[in-house]
Amino acid sequence: MVKSEHTYKLVISYDGTRYGGWQTQLNSDTIQARLEEPLCRIFSEKVSTHGSGRTDAGVHARGQVVSFHAGKLIQPATLVRALNANLPEGIRVRTAGLVDGRFHARFSAKSKEYRYYLVNAKVMDPFLRHHALHHPRPLDIMAMRRLATVFVGKHDFVALSTKPQREIDNTVRTITNLTVTKRGPIITIAVRGDGFLYRMVRSLVGALLKVGRGDVRVEEVERYFRAGKRTYFITTVPAHGLTLWKVWY
Repeated sequence: MVKSEHTYKLVISYDGTRYGGWQTQLNSDTIQARLEEPLCRIFSEKVSTHGSGRTDAGVHARGQVVSFHAGKLIQPATLVRALNANLPEGIRVRTAGLVDGRFHARFSAKSKEYRYYLVNAKVMDPFLRHHALHHPRPLDIMAMRRLATVFVGKHDFVALSTKPQREIDNTVRTITNLTVTKRGPIITIAVRGDGFLYRMVRSLVGALLKVGRGDVRVEEVERYFRAGKRTYFITTVPAHGLTLWKVWY
């Protein structure tokens, strides 16, 4: 007799401060490991999860999507309650649902949005220190927005990846939206695209900051970007300011 399987979809949020990223690793406390532990107990079987994105150590998520298969049928509302009762306070399941068996959190995704937060003030708000980068120097928001338009569209983003090109099959990605907004001291850089290279968003933010500080001109960054060359003024900003905001299917 063939064992029937059910496919589940979770939307989870987490504070990534104390975790070694999404993906299970030896000798590291990760989100995936923390989630699979209660799932295995609840379903009384080995459960392997798939995340929409492999967030790095220190990166947060508001809308990480997770999929997995399991033999037992559990109502979504019951599953949400059971998981949240057994997860650390910094990880929460927001919604659960039963989906088509072909659904895959990563490979079925059409686009994702990441947000990077900055506190542009002389004194850092201590309540935001784990979720935003402190930047006390003045920033030219208009210059940052001009550079942002350069990155929108379908491009080869190898200049914004921290992995050698030979390790990446395809470095072409499409960014559909990239905004830089400022409300009081809080600057939000929101980027939506069909996929992202390793540390691409954090490198993109690093380039925007260099232009915003006046360290380099928009035209210089654009020239290196078009040529597919990474240069010293494309830096990778710290992980803690980054949040995986939403995933579309």
